[in-house]
Amino acid sequence: MIRNDAILHVSKISHFLQASKARSEKWRGSVGGIVEAPIEKVWSMVSQTKRLTEWMPMVERCTALAGDEGVPGYVRLVSGFMFPQDDGERSWIKEKLVSIDPSQHKYVYKLEASNVGLDGSVNSVKLVDYGNDSTLFDWSFELNPLQGTCEDSIIDYLGFLYKSCINRIEAAIEAAPKKV
Repeated sequence: MIRNDAILHVSKISHFLQASKARSEKWRGSVGGIVEAPIEKVWSMVSQTKRLTEWMPMVERCTALAGDEGVPGYVRLVSGFMFPQDDGERSWIKEKLVSIDPSQHKYVYKLEASNVGLDGSVNSVKLVDYGNDSTLFDWSFELNPLQGTCEDSIIDYLGFLYKSCINRIEAAIEAAPKKV
């Protein structure tokens, strides 16, 4: 015979687990591509704030706000036309570097604040040497569900946006001034 207080306890645990699952569910996506350039050149391009505008066509400005670039805790403000605004203003995102591993060619940024609704989102970039002077670029992202937005629509839009950036890296590397 099961006692009523045991049933109540199991019910509370079940409710807690469902509530925890609902809070922890994120929308996730990823895109990738092959960049016809050696991994070190790709890493040099994509790991430096000052070079962001070279391969992200929708970004007009990227400004350091706090910390040292390449060190977890570094904060930057990215602005431009990443996401159309109803008032015609530029979108902006304050990003914090969560982790970086230059030897593994990967880093993670958290979007801390924005005027585009992506606060709390996390972007991860990882490069893999693909051989023959080419690099596999993997960009994954997760975000909190957005009220009034279809999950597939926002995941597709972010995928399109990030894929367009990946597709520009090779040309940005070729256009970069050559070191003598």
